[in-house]
Amino acid sequence: MFDLTGKTALVTGAATGLGQAIAVALTTAGARVALSNRRDLALDETAELCAAQGAAPLSLTIDVRDLAQITEGVAAVEAELGHVDILVNNAGINRPAPGLEVDVENWDDHFNTNVRGGFFCAQAVAPKMIERGFGRVVFISSQSGLIGIPGQPVYCASKGAIINLVRTLGVEWAKHGVTVNSVAPTFVETNLTRARLAQPEFRAFVLGKIPSGKLATPEDIAHAVVYLASDEAGMVNCATLPVDGGWTAW
Repeated sequence: MFDLTGKTALVTGAATGLGQAIAVALTTAGARVALSNRRDLALDETAELCAAQGAAPLSLTIDVRDLAQITEGVAAVEAELGHVDILVNNAGINRPAPGLEVDVENWDDHFNTNVRGGFFCAQAVAPKMIERGFGRVVFISSQSGLIGIPGQPVYCASKGAIINLVRTLGVEWAKHGVTVNSVAPTFVETNLTRARLAQPEFRAFVLGKIPSGKLATPEDIAHAVVYLASDEAGMVNCATLPVDGGWTAW
């Protein structure tokens, strides 16, 4: 569908769920892919799935909360695979808590991972993208950045911050051929959401909000990322693409 042959992509949070599906989809589209994740989450399964598509990926340890690891990881990708053409900022956390129960640690963990980490990953790859006149930066935000979800005010705030960060970086870097966009998924059954979706009342609430009446799949999100990473999306910039079955249209 979209041809990414000759492009190098770095995907953060690639061990499971959305990151895994995104890495496989980018590989299938022809990109050379670097996988990254925190040290405590193995990338072996994702690497095997990518290799099955005909290209063995590079696996790296990058905790996006650690600026030194970001710098070292980007340097390793450049040394092994060449310059980064596509960055997918997927690493993120969601630790639900009602507003009155949120503590400083919960707040800082969300913003350090979801916002700060993605920003500094983008900052690390952008100079060479700008120098070459081409780059695609894709953040995984969330429909939660566009609406309120009971019980997760900090997650919603962090994803809303991503959406405005995307707008600003996209404006700054557009004249250099670098686009910055985000994908805003609805609920996808992954390790991040499985516990909440196992609660019958919450699952019914979620499905009742999605006009299509079903959860998204990791592949649904991955297809949107591949599009935004492609040459065909060159005029799409500063945008957030909801993949939500219509939830945010209500």
